[in-house]
Amino acid sequence: MNRKLSIRMSGLGGQGVVTAAPILGVATTLEGVVSTVNPFFGAEKRLAPAESYVRISLSQIDERGEVLYPNIIMIFHPHVITLGKCYTMPFFDGLQPEGILIINSEQPLDLSKEDLTKLGQLNARLFYLPATQIATQVAETELSTNIAMLGGLVGVTRLVSVEAIRESLAERFGGRKFLASATTAALDDVLKSKFAQVTQLVDRNMEVVHKASEAVQEYFIKKKEAGSLCMLR
Repeated sequence: MNRKLSIRMSGLGGQGVVTAAPILGVATTLEGVVSTVNPFFGAEKRLAPAESYVRISLSQIDERGEVLYPNIIMIFHPHVITLGKCYTMPFFDGLQPEGILIINSEQPLDLSKEDLTKLGQLNARLFYLPATQIATQVAETELSTNIAMLGGLVGVTRLVSVEAIRESLAERFGGRKFLASATTAALDDVLKSKFAQVTQLVDRNMEVVHKASEAVQEYFIKKKEAGSLCMLR
């Protein structure tokens, strides 16, 4: 990995955006890398905008708070883009040159020509992943959408190993105490209630990780034809 990496996760309340960040942060820490995690949200209610920020580095991290210039942006719900349900507009604001966008959608979204042109100028890499569909089919709950998004991130970047994700999941849901808001803690409890044992939760969600890492698909932004996309096969 680069010496420093910043990730912005944008989604809606109830999708586990706030939970995904510490799961990733713990996974990177388990592999000997420094990380910090910060959530950001307004009203704690379902479908309200929510963001989380993860900073990863090979050395000490002094920055805190919002990530203004991310290397990676993860969009957990299409409405972040199509309905502007986002604290950061446009949705890719601040993305660094050659940055990565991973969007949860079963089909490519109808991005404006202006947005595609700007992304093309940044040499951005654009990926789509049917994260909610995978979560529903494999884990049988939309609450695993965040885990599918982490699987997509692993598939694209190999930032952490799947083994580290597994260990982080086991820590998160295996009884270790975490500082969390009442709503986030309640969502954790709801997810745990859908499985007979924590080991089953971890195993099923690791299936989600593997499936998502294989399903994520890159689309090439054609610079000579502003506003057009081409799937990379």
